[in-house]
Amino acid sequence: MSMLTPQGLKGKQYRITGNSYPRLGRPPKKSRKVIAALVGLLTLALIALGGVQLYDIFTGKNKNSSAQACAAPSGKPLAAPTAGATPGAPAASGAPAAQGDPHAVPQAAAVTVNIYNATTKAGLAGRTAEEFKKRGFTIGKVGNAPAELDKKVPGTAQVIAGPTGAGAGTLVGSQIAGATVTADARTDASVDFVIGDSYNALLDETQAAAALALATKPSPTPTASGSC
Repeated sequence: MSMLTPQGLKGKQYRITGNSYPRLGRPPKKSRKVIAALVGLLTLALIALGGVQLYDIFTGKNKNSSAQACAAPSGKPLAAPTAGATPGAPAASGAPAAQGDPHAVPQAAAVTVNIYNATTKAGLAGRTAEEFKKRGFTIGKVGNAPAELDKKVPGTAQVIAGPTGAGAGTLVGSQIAGATVTADARTDASVDFVIGDSYNALLDETQAAAALALATKPSPTPTASGSC
């Protein structure tokens, strides 16, 4: 036998004998009140949270998360095309070029074209130079192509321009279908027109104007989409 004072028996000692145990009393009323208060506060908090979420749904504030998921990567916006430049929104042939812009398409009279024949057809450079002259271009050198290009231009023509003659190269390249436009390190704005094996004739002026408009057509500006 032993004398024990279990919790909840309010300090009274009981003698434990055999298999009989004293019956424990109910928890104090104060503890029950505290537990009930905590349960009530938790219930109110859950109700308030649910109300906030429903408010966001009906007012559309929950769209922020989907908008962030669909947003494009951050960065500076693309610069608007310079008027009279290519690529971008260039001026048509004959319109004044944007001053100081090497990509601006100049007037034909402001472009010096060197005509070189890389084929075995005699006199082709001279006849082609006459066609360019009729269209208002300034004619520079006329003759056979240099050794590195002679009989090595399989297409209709190869148009070569330097960094300061990019717009002029675009204008010259639009005069012939299938021309290859390349760049070199020259410092002036002259353009070389090297006649290739497939060359027959320049486009007529209407076709050339259409080809120039197509070559200098502005790229579509990306727009925001409503969905991912």
